[in-house]
Amino acid sequence: MSERAAPFYCPYCGDEDLRPHEGGHGAWECGACNRAFQLKFLGLLARGLQRADNGGDDRI
Repeated sequence: MSERAAPFYCPYCGDEDLRPHEGGHGAWECGACNRAFQLKFLGLLARGLQRADNGGDDRI
């Protein structure tokens, strides 16, 4: 596992012109929209993934 995962695009404008920001760990800046943002991994959910479908059966 890598120590730092990079985002692929800006969450505000969608551009890919990203570079690390001086603001600290997980901070990035976008050259297209001139915004800085920070990403943080909170952890895994204890309940796991729950699907909302009914297995393809449209009957109730």
